[in-house]
Amino acid sequence: MGLLHHGKLVVGYDLGEEYSQISYRMGEDDVETLSSVAGEEQYNIPTVLCKRPGVNQWFYGKEALRCAQEDEGILVENILQLALTGEPVQIEGITFDPTALLALFMKRSLGLLSQVSSPERITALMITCEKLDGRLIEVLNQAVDSMHLKTDKVYYQSHAESFYNYVIQQPAELWRSRSLLLEYQGTRVIAHCMDCNRRTTPVVAFIESWEYNMPPYDPMPEEEPLRRKKMESLDREFTDIASQVCRNTAVSSVYLIGEHYSEEWMKESLRNLCMGRRVFQGNNLYSKGACFSMSERLNPSEVGKAHVFLGEDKLKSNIGMNLLDRGQESYCALLDAGVNWYEARQQFEFYVRGGNEFDLQIISLIGGESRTVRITLEDMLPGMSRMRAKLFLTGERELVVEVEDLGFGSFRPATHQMWRKQIAL
Repeated sequence: MGLLHHGKLVVGYDLGEEYSQISYRMGEDDVETLSSVAGEEQYNIPTVLCKRPGVNQWFYGKEALRCAQEDEGILVENILQLALTGEPVQIEGITFDPTALLALFMKRSLGLLSQVSSPERITALMITCEKLDGRLIEVLNQAVDSMHLKTDKVYYQSHAESFYNYVIQQPAELWRSRSLLLEYQGTRVIAHCMDCNRRTTPVVAFIESWEYNMPPYDPMPEEEPLRRKKMESLDREFTDIASQVCRNTAVSSVYLIGEHYSEEWMKESLRNLCMGRRVFQGNNLYSKGACFSMSERLNPSEVGKAHVFLGEDKLKSNIGMNLLDRGQESYCALLDAGVNWYEARQQFEFYVRGGNEFDLQIISLIGGESRTVRITLEDMLPGMSRMRAKLFLTGERELVVEVEDLGFGSFRPATHQMWRKQIAL
């Protein structure tokens, strides 16, 4: 066992349906990934729990699978899916809250950090999942709250954004043109292709994603002729997918993620992929990317400052308003493009004189066009009044503005009348 480190501990946690992974960074050190077996690259932690019969004793990951195989407990699989549907889980006649089970799995698996430090010392945590939506964020918030971590710096991002954060930390020649990620899991290949628009400042990076059907790797036949036939079929299918994704586009680096890639079957597909490109294979890219992303938030690097990622979870417009400040009209920025829509929030106060309207400026970072949206406060009492406004998003393209009338001291009483407007971005 090495020396335990007491510096800043930044963690990237890849929470998957089947497997999860944990990468971490100590202070200025390189990002490392925890292995469930010391000295080996066994990064995958099965996302499962197992309960010992008759006692409140739980196992997680590989230990849970072993316990269930030896008939020493009741296995709980699909923990993330159960939490999303919110369906209570019945075990031995006792009802368990699925979100509490998810929190238990996450807390137990974070205990692996004791190999290098103490989970108590987590400074900041970035959780990455395949895709994010309002429901998943709600579940993650509940799970994180019940874990009682010692930090409030907990953020979420999609796999696509973790890929972006991983790539920009690599040598520049690897992403001079597009970077491609091909993830083979189950019966599908997920492809993410990252490109940068270098004509803008900051450089705008975006990712296109596709999904393709692929024959499952398992079960692999025992008999040699059948085995060879299956491998040739996998190679053909994968060659087709790779050539579709790379068609008519310059790709400088390719990242292969998944358990089942091997030179044994990828004869033709690897030959094609390696033509003029650097190809890397591994399976801990998302958790490392999440860890890099968290480090960037705490301490932005030059490359991080020079780039903005506009993925599907991002606000793609700058939002502000023109205000009179000491007689001069000036632009006040409220929400910045590039933040995750579920983190974009702003509360501010302003005065209206005589009228019942104000304007928001919405400047798109994609098309570059600017538009003015007029907000009308119907049935508002006349006279000068102080207003409190809240801005937040309920989806990537749904901006909500809530306004409350706070009055103007003794001249005009506060009505606390509320207006709520929805604006499509």
